[in-house]
Amino acid sequence: MPPVKITEQLSIGGQPDESAFAAFRADGYAGVINLRPDGEEPGQPGNEAESRAAKAAGLDYDFIPVTGPTITEADIRAFQEAVADTKGPVFAHCRSGTRALTLHVLGEVLDGRMKRDNVVALGRAHGFDLAGAAVWLDRQATRTPIVTGFFEARTSSIQYVVTDPATKRCAIIDPVLDFDERSGATGTMSADAVLAHVEKEGLTVEWILDTHPHADHFSAAHYLKEKTGAPTAIGSHVIDMQRLWRDLYNLPALATDGSQWDRLFAEGDSFKLGSLAGRVMFSPGHTMASITYLLGDAAFVHDTLFMPDSGTARADFPGGSATALWHSIQAILALPEDARLFTGHDYQPGGRHPRWESTVAEQKRRNSHIVDMDEQGFVAMREARDRTLPMPRLILHALQVNMRGGRLPEPEANGRRYLKFPLDALTGAAW
Repeated sequence: MPPVKITEQLSIGGQPDESAFAAFRADGYAGVINLRPDGEEPGQPGNEAESRAAKAAGLDYDFIPVTGPTITEADIRAFQEAVADTKGPVFAHCRSGTRALTLHVLGEVLDGRMKRDNVVALGRAHGFDLAGAAVWLDRQATRTPIVTGFFEARTSSIQYVVTDPATKRCAIIDPVLDFDERSGATGTMSADAVLAHVEKEGLTVEWILDTHPHADHFSAAHYLKEKTGAPTAIGSHVIDMQRLWRDLYNLPALATDGSQWDRLFAEGDSFKLGSLAGRVMFSPGHTMASITYLLGDAAFVHDTLFMPDSGTARADFPGGSATALWHSIQAILALPEDARLFTGHDYQPGGRHPRWESTVAEQKRRNSHIVDMDEQGFVAMREARDRTLPMPRLILHALQVNMRGGRLPEPEANGRRYLKFPLDALTGAAW
C-alpha cells in the first residue's frame, strides 16, 4: 500500500519493510513514526529494527506505540510533537494506517481545527474507518475531571493539574521543584509551567496534593502554596516517615507531627474539588505513607503502578513492603474497569514517548507484574528485582526537603542553605 498523503507534512500507511526506509528518504521524507507496539503480529520488524533502518537511511525516527482502545491525550500530543519537530515530511505507520490517521484527527479536533462531526467523513475520504476516533471523542467528552499531565524529563516525573470543569477549580498533584545535584542549583521552571497552565485556562487552585514524600525529586508544594495560597495535603502516615528519616538524618529539631502540611489524609477521608467529591485510599508499599487520590473516574496512584509495559514500583525504601504493595495494588484494581489510573513516573521503555494514563482493565490485561500473579509470586519477584536496583540518585537529597513539605533547609549564618545526608545508611550502591 503506497503512502496516503494527509497534509504537506504528514503521510500515513501500513507496515513498511526495513528495505523501504531508504526509499522513503529518496522520496523526500525526513522522518518515520512507528505507532506499533512490539510483538503485535508475527514477522513485524519491531522498534529496534525500524530504528536501525531509519538511522541508516538518514531519517528521524519516533516510537509512539499505541493501540486503538487505549489512546490517551499524551499519545496524541506526542504524535503532534513528533510531526512538528521533523524538518520535512513524515511517514507515520501502524498496521494499516488507521491509528496514524486517528491520532492526527483527534489532535485536530482537540485543538479546534476540525469538528467532531467531520471525523468519520474525512476518514472515509482517505479510505479509512475512523468510527473509533468518534467514539474516543464522545467518551472523552464525558470524562470528569479534566486531567492535564506535565512530564518532567530530568526525573521522569509527571505533575498533574486536575480540574472540575463545572467550577474551574483545580488541584495540583505531585508538583516538582527543579534541582540539579551537580551544581546544587534549585529552580521553579517545572512548577511555573503548571502555574502558566492554570492562568491560561482561568483556573483557581483549590488544593496542592502530594501522594507521598518523593525519593527522586523535590516537591514544589511549599512554593506553590506561597504563589496561590491553596492548602497543601499529604497522607497522615507521613509522620511515620518523618520519625524514621529524622533519625537517619540526625535532625532532632525536625517536627514529626505533619504540621508542615495543612491537612493530613487518612484512609477513607473525603475532600471537595469544586463540585467533585474526592476520596483517599491508603496505598502503602512503595513507601509507608503513600496514598491514592480518587476524583470522579480518575485515580492518582503515584508510584504503586507504572504503565503496563513498566510494571510496578519498587518497595525496598526504608519502611517499604512488597507485601503491602501487593495489597495496595489489589485495592486499586478493585476500582471500576474503566477507571483512569494516573501514575507518578514513566521511564519510557524501548525509547517510546512518555505515557502516564491507563485503566484498571488495561492494567489487569497487560501489566506483566500482575497478570497470572499471586501474592507469593509477586512478593518474590518484587524483592528479587529490587535487590538489583541502585537507590535513586536524589533520595538523600530529596527526602529531607520533602519531609518538610517541600521547604528547603533554613539558611545558615552565612545566608546559604545546606543539605545534609548520612553516609553508609542505605543499601543499594550504584556499583
